[in-house]
Amino acid sequence: MKVSEYFIKKILEKKQSSSQGFFDKRKMENFVTDLYNILFLPEKINTEDQLHDRFEDVQKILFDLIKNASEDEVFAKEQTDKLFLVLPDIYSTLILDAESILEFDPATESLEEILLSYPGFFATYVYRISHQLWIQKVKILPRVISEYAHSKTGIDIHPGAVIGKYFFIDHGTGIVIGETTEIGNHVKLYQGVTLGALNVSKDKANEKRHPNIEDHVIIYSGATILGGNTTIGRDSVIGGNVWITQNVPSGSLVYHKSEIKIKDNGTLPESLTFVI
Repeated sequence: MKVSEYFIKKILEKKQSSSQGFFDKRKMENFVTDLYNILFLPEKINTEDQLHDRFEDVQKILFDLIKNASEDEVFAKEQTDKLFLVLPDIYSTLILDAESILEFDPATESLEEILLSYPGFFATYVYRISHQLWIQKVKILPRVISEYAHSKTGIDIHPGAVIGKYFFIDHGTGIVIGETTEIGNHVKLYQGVTLGALNVSKDKANEKRHPNIEDHVIIYSGATILGGNTTIGRDSVIGGNVWITQNVPSGSLVYHKSEIKIKDNGTLPESLTFVI
């Protein structure tokens, strides 16, 4: 079947009108992984000159990504320089994140194990890089970077979220952290946690939609916490599979109480007697 000329024309028009803001996703992946390897797995870097050259390589990749998206070389140069200027601070914060995992996770024995194998730490690294680009007003790229981590780890952290130091994601698969979430220091999240919005309508886009999590809070697997006016007070523990849409005072323990009933050897109730 022959493709219509009208259809081809429309695709080309769309491509031309939308050329700004597109870039090479493979190059983006290279930037994320190469920078991670330089910072945390520099086993092949033996001299200062080699390290300098590797940093220059990833700076060039980032510059190209921003320039292709913005079509502004001056802006791209400024934003690339700004990220690498604050990179030592980001690195220091990430080391604190890793040390928090090492301190509290009995399943790990070394920092190297965390850097090599923990998806939660990798997702946190990607978040901290994408968040910096987000606050620098770089368009599109922070979201694309964060979605790369999402696809690799199953952890979805919006780059607009604000997350403090000593952040610990354990296991991590299925975690969702929305754009206006604010998380304090020494917070620990388990798999399946959702920090989301109560209302997802477009007219709420510029409002505070996601919850606040204060310092030293632990949130166990499957918990759902929603709403921009919802605050989990410091030193609280949120149990698994709870649903929270209101404030939780500091020092609280929130959980579902399980009910245990011992079966007897009597006849099952009719509703439980069936054949598959």
